[in-house]
Amino acid sequence: MSMALTGCSDDVGKVSLGLFTTKDVVINAKQDPIVKGVTCHISHVEADLDFSDPSDMSIACRQTGEISAQDLAQIDRSKNGEVVFKESKSILFKSLKVRRIYDAEHKTLIYLSYSTKESSGSHHHSLSTVPLYNTKAWDWALAQDVKN
Repeated sequence: MSMALTGCSDDVGKVSLGLFTTKDVVINAKQDPIVKGVTCHISHVEADLDFSDPSDMSIACRQTGEISAQDLAQIDRSKNGEVVFKESKSILFKSLKVRRIYDAEHKTLIYLSYSTKESSGSHHHSLSTVPLYNTKAWDWALAQDVKN
């Protein structure tokens, strides 16, 4: 399946699930398109000869560069956040999405990966956080408390 990404992506790993299967666990590294100092590693199952891919996925996001106040001033800080990555997972309208949400109280970026289609009675999802402490954006985050 082809990727429709809104961020930069690199395939960094691919592990076969066995000799008698066409499914692999693929690991992608994706840089946040606005907060350039954050990279998310997302693993998911890719099924080459199937019409649909399983919904299971995992995400881990870390600070890999500078996080600036200018970056954070540009993000959607609503409770819903914004979709920063999107990948089609099947011809049946299923996609994997990653949404960034800003937790103002704890001064943390939250990255939620989820499947847009229910599978086995569940919308599979995974969560990772990137605290702003010790970044250039920390003072900006503290100043937001004063304004509110």
